[in-house]
Amino acid sequence: MEHAPAWLTSSLIYLSAAVLVVPLSKALGLGSIIGYLVAGIAIGPWGLGLVSSVEEVLHFAEFGVVLMLFLVGLELEPKRLWNLRRPIFGWGSAQVLACAAVLFAAGFAAGAAWRVALVAALGLALSSTAIALQVFGERNLLKTPSGQAGFSILLFQDVAAIPILALLPLLAGASAAGPAISGLERTFEGLKIVGVIAVIILGGRLALRPLLRWIARSNTPEIFTAAALLLVVAIAALMQFVGLSMALGAFLAGVLLAESEYRRELETDIEPFKGLLLGLFFIAVGMSIDFGVLIASPGLMAALVVGFMVIKLVVIYALAKAMGIAYQERPVFTLLLAQGGEFAFVVFQSAGPEVLPPEITSLLIGAVALSMLLSPLLLVLLDKYVLPRYSHLSATQLEEISEQQDAKVLICGFGRYGQIVGRMLMSQGLRVTVLDHDADTVEGLRQFGFRVFYGDATRLDLLRTAGAATAKAVVVAVDDVEQSLEIVDLFRENFPQARIIARARNVAHLFQLRDRGVVHIERELFESSLRTARSALEALGWPAAEARETSMRFRQRNLKLTDEIYPHYKDRAKLIAVNKEGRQQFEEQMAREREERRLRAGRDWDRFEEEKEEKKRNGEPADG
Repeated sequence: MEHAPAWLTSSLIYLSAAVLVVPLSKALGLGSIIGYLVAGIAIGPWGLGLVSSVEEVLHFAEFGVVLMLFLVGLELEPKRLWNLRRPIFGWGSAQVLACAAVLFAAGFAAGAAWRVALVAALGLALSSTAIALQVFGERNLLKTPSGQAGFSILLFQDVAAIPILALLPLLAGASAAGPAISGLERTFEGLKIVGVIAVIILGGRLALRPLLRWIARSNTPEIFTAAALLLVVAIAALMQFVGLSMALGAFLAGVLLAESEYRRELETDIEPFKGLLLGLFFIAVGMSIDFGVLIASPGLMAALVVGFMVIKLVVIYALAKAMGIAYQERPVFTLLLAQGGEFAFVVFQSAGPEVLPPEITSLLIGAVALSMLLSPLLLVLLDKYVLPRYSHLSATQLEEISEQQDAKVLICGFGRYGQIVGRMLMSQGLRVTVLDHDADTVEGLRQFGFRVFYGDATRLDLLRTAGAATAKAVVVAVDDVEQSLEIVDLFRENFPQARIIARARNVAHLFQLRDRGVVHIERELFESSLRTARSALEALGWPAAEARETSMRFRQRNLKLTDEIYPHYKDRAKLIAVNKEGRQQFEEQMAREREERRLRAGRDWDRFEEEKEEKKRNGEPADG
């Protein structure tokens, strides 16, 4: 093979290692990440020595993390990201600063120079975005409180890596930092950063969707895939150009395209590349473990790995408690953030000998890589010995739906709304398959004899198992608006034979469902609110028939107004104007009807008095 091109040889080595080791690792119950890490150790400099250029592979494989952040961004609309601003900058900064402060104190107390202790603390405070998000995704935890909190902290860490890297030249001292940078140059650099971010935001808003629409019209799927990859590569290059995090830029682009009609297609096209490159990244991490340093100082390496992970475990567990994360979710959350991260490699390698001596750099990089290797192993032990102790409360321990179902009606979400729907259908002898992702709800309903399956209805594989491919109707009754829309999208794309009956939380949700072509929509509180108003009228002395007629007229007018404002709901100014005009017209109409009723009631009373007087004159008995 000495005449074979380098790319062919490398591909053969990496793919062979992954295909042989990863399935074996999963069969042993260790997970895919450990398989990739072990494969990297096996082919790396301290294994068979098949690969020597570890740093080049690591830099290339980091693109897998970039693609992963882009896909995560596609799941977060700008409004949802804005709602996460407090946990990102609040809890994220608390985690980084608290961990760095305690690690710095421990390092300084152990006799390290303050510069060494500070850089080591800042680098070790960061966690692995790749491993954490991969595990959160595999366990379907990203939408849980712990998953949202973990994601927020990891995102802040990507942002925090930028000022940490900017701090390194200052720590190296003026002599090592080279010539002083003028104020004008600093201003230019700042403007360049602002300009690139503005280009990404404005381009994502104004240019990307028309461009993707134009490419999609060519009906060449491979070009659309190429365009999706080009988008991520171009944004990563722009961020690299101004010295910012490539992953952060990709995430921002994903957020801007989260509302795009091409979101699903982008996810489908990029997912395979993300998976392969992430696997390559973990292989590169395995290859980067310097067993020479481990052999030379095994005691010191063990103390460093155990020490920094224990410190982070204590700090992060305390933080999880302060954040109000359920105690059954804290172990996984804490462990995933306690390991070292890929950005630590960049920090330690960028510090240079002026701040970190080479032997300390090797020691720290080895400690981070070992922590990333140990973390999935510890997760296996956690699953086996810790989490079962409170499995009756842990959503991750409930068995998901696994047996193929064939009922003609599928209900997604079985809270107070879905239960009424389900009970009525079941009372008519209909077989219904129910999916709910709330562990407490599932356990409680099973005790009352309901046949409810635990599962996330936003997962395509679980929907297939639940019988979505043969169902005639699906009732989308979940509480969360985003999940509701995601389920509707999945059914429209994959199970078009099923008629969708959806619960709308509010008018905005109703309009979003209409945009997706859903016809059968019920606003969850509309009818019950009308009945309450009707009862209030009757309590005030209105005749029952008149109260009923008034509520029905109000219902018809409200539905008509909803139809009138629907075409304008994305234009806030027009929406408000149409809404005000419609309400005013309705109020004027109701005022006219009230006046007519008053006059009619007056005429009826006058006629009654006249008839009574006439009977009196004729000597007939008067009524009432």
